[in-house]
Amino acid sequence: MARAYKPAVDTLLDATRTTVAAVVSLLLARLLKLPESYWAPISAVVIIQSTIPPRTLSWQRFAGTALGAALGALIATFFSSSVWVYAAAIFLCGVLCAVLRFRGAFRFAAITVSIVLLIAHTHSPWIVAAHRFVEVSVGIAVALGLSEVWPSPTIAAKSPRKP
Repeated sequence: MARAYKPAVDTLLDATRTTVAAVVSLLLARLLKLPESYWAPISAVVIIQSTIPPRTLSWQRFAGTALGAALGALIATFFSSSVWVYAAAIFLCGVLCAVLRFRGAFRFAAITVSIVLLIAHTHSPWIVAAHRFVEVSVGIAVALGLSEVWPSPTIAAKSPRKP
């Protein structure tokens, strides 16, 4: 007879840690009355569930989101929406991330510029970009804070020991 699957304690703790990060970031985004508050817990889950150390990934996500939001708003202000404008924006994200040495931030910049340029919004591109940046930053801050007080056992085991 097959034995029932019994989750390991680490699995349960990881699920709890991720839940706390997601819910706290959602509640904080709602408290701040952010229009698309779901971006905060999405960002928190991306950070908290990554195998990349949280400080590294947080910086990448923060820098990429800032670049993508600013670039998306700037482009949307001066150009009509088209596939060619979008293609140029994605390309420019990649070039700017390389020039600024934002290693790993390109994917986040491209995601944010895509959201700003491709989704129909009722507000100006600058308002949309600012909201996106703040919503994502809330999730980053919550996940980073939680990972400092409750580190992932997997990442903590890979980190060099302090003397």
